[in-house]
Amino acid sequence: MAEICPVCGLPKELCMCEEIAREQQTVRISIDSRRYGKTVTVIDGIDENDIDINDLAKKLKNRCAAGGTCKDGRIELQGDHKKKVKAVLEEMGFRTEVR
Repeated sequence: MAEICPVCGLPKELCMCEEIAREQQTVRISIDSRRYGKTVTVIDGIDENDIDINDLAKKLKNRCAAGGTCKDGRIELQGDHKKKVKAVLEEMGFRTEVR
């Protein structure tokens, strides 16, 4: 028996909840400077209730070949990866805003 989505009530194969949530959110990408002149790419504005933020962070870290973490509902990647992160998120269906 197929799993049922608790939000829309459709089978998981037909569920569009996550794709709709991606289209409705505007993700902000910015650069932050930390101690000793280290730069960090900060991805903010993702609703943790609709999107699995840990899985998204894992995909971004893998695609950017960088370390990083999830803190307080935002993703932090080591280094300046604005262009690559913007391309990857738009490919996944998110609307992005670079600061």
